Amino acid sequence: MMVQPIPAAKPIIGKEEREAVDRVMQSGMLAQGPEVAAFEQEFGAALVSGRACVATNSGTSGLHLGLLAAGVGPGDEVIVPSFTFAATANSVALTGATPVFADIEPTYFCLDPAAVEAAITEKTKAVMPVHLFGHPANMTALQAIADKHGIQIYEDAAQAHGATWNGTQVGSFGEFAMFSLYPTKNMTSGEGGMNSVANADIERRMRLLRNQGMLKQYENELVGLNNRMTDLHAAIGRVQLTKLAGWTKQRQENATFLDANLQGVAVPAVAAEATHVYHQYTIRVTEDRDGFANALRSEYGVGCGVYYPIPNHRLPSFKRELDLPETEKAAAQVLSLPVHPSLSEEELNRIVSAVNTVAKAGA
Repeated sequence: MMVQPIPAAKPIIGKEEREAVDRVMQSGMLAQGPEVAAFEQEFGAALVSGRACVATNSGTSGLHLGLLAAGVGPGDEVIVPSFTFAATANSVALTGATPVFADIEPTYFCLDPAAVEAAITEKTKAVMPVHLFGHPANMTALQAIADKHGIQIYEDAAQAHGATWNGTQVGSFGEFAMFSLYPTKNMTSGEGGMNSVANADIERRMRLLRNQGMLKQYENELVGLNNRMTDLHAAIGRVQLTKLAGWTKQRQENATFLDANLQGVAVPAVAAEATHVYHQYTIRVTEDRDGFANALRSEYGVGCGVYYPIPNHRLPSFKRELDLPETEKAAAQVLSLPVHPSLSEEELNRIVSAVNTVAKAGA
């Protein structure tokens, strides 16, 4: 008998989300409006220590507008990891600035502060760490480097809703920080992004840039884009935000179970200063990672994902000859297992049994 596959990720959309969308549909106010404004306020209060927030139609839009609003442009360099989704570097390149790729540290897959400092030049405007897989980057070390060299910090917090570093919520460190609200993230608005912003000038410029350069209709103050979030998406996000804490707790409990029971693979480490929110539960498989993943899927019905098999600096869109050994090693070895809050006890046990069996067979 064929087993039901366990999905690697599973968005949770319930009755409350559908009712929220129906409420907006009945109101007739579908584009950016009161739902977006309420979502921005609620997100800021819940996840970024009360900072002002600006909603956009995607996480990538949020990064792009954040960089533009912070004054990044041609002639500037922004230091980013190569081991991440391409949107991080793409958003820098789209401003006309140059993404400078630095290596990651091997334990948590985030930017290595020593590599960041080595990459700083007279053109460096900022460093943009990614809180990868839900684990915060080392913000203590990165802030010290930024202060020493007089550069800014921007946060790509796309995968890290609710994560903390030394008790401070991620998204509360940089001049701006972006959270993705894509369907596979820890919470979703269907599609969208949310930026937290440190100062009123950047916030105002972001609001202008997302809405054709205007705050009042037809009073265009600068050249802008149409990157608005709709009230439909905001209504979904507002409901999801009320459920996030419970979902995060379940992710952490699932991760604890996997930590205690997996054998023959390197389970994710968590820094003493960090709260990990497990957007992904990412293990290392040192021998034949791709064969390992195929066996989990085909023989045991365990969905899994490989993020990111081609580092950004080797993508055709960037193509740089760089020596980033930890990035290359991670790209060849990492494998993300299901950790989402919908997993049943039976599914968790099946994941453990499958991983341990495949690991033992390959030993």
